[in-house]
Amino acid sequence: MMRYNRTMSHNTPLVIGIAGGSGSGKTTVAQEILNRVGADRIAYLQHDSYYKDLTGLPPTLRRDVNFDHPDSLETELLIKHIASLRDLQPVEVPIYDFSTDSRTSQTFTVAPRGVIIVEGVLIFVEAELRKLFDVKIYVDADADIRFIRRLRRDIAERGRSTESVIKQYEATVRPMHLEFVEPSKRYADVIIPEGGHNKAALDMVVARIETLLK
Repeated sequence: MMRYNRTMSHNTPLVIGIAGGSGSGKTTVAQEILNRVGADRIAYLQHDSYYKDLTGLPPTLRRDVNFDHPDSLETELLIKHIASLRDLQPVEVPIYDFSTDSRTSQTFTVAPRGVIIVEGVLIFVEAELRKLFDVKIYVDADADIRFIRRLRRDIAERGRSTESVIKQYEATVRPMHLEFVEPSKRYADVIIPEGGHNKAALDMVVARIETLLK
């Protein structure tokens, strides 16, 4: 049975957290929920948008930044944005450029909706963020599948070389997964193996969301 944290009032948005390791299929699950519940009913936030701006950091130091550690993200701003959306106020979400490791000067507006979905690798690690979620979903996948998906994504979407992706995976992604991400699974209300390919689990999650919205 899916647990949720607080009694819903008619006007209070339902806040759903979707976590899991890099390449686990979190985004696919989020997109499936968006498609089934309706994008016009959902405010969608990604933790990746809140990486700290490294523009002023010399390239030699920038290469040493651990992007898989919670300290690399401005989680305080994400918390403020969730609180604003729950108060039915729109927010301006940063746009991050992964090819330069910097925030752009532009933002995009996310309007309040009946459902707020927050997706990210590390969102269950921070206690202050975790307690904002009414439903916590952890998307699980084998390590080799996650690595292959990350490799393809970083090459195609973030302009990385195969060698740099492998180096980062060995240096920070895998150690931080074991230290932070995997242990955060214990906070989940629902664990979805195989991500977006798990139709039975998605059917159950969407049905529960629809019930809570009613």
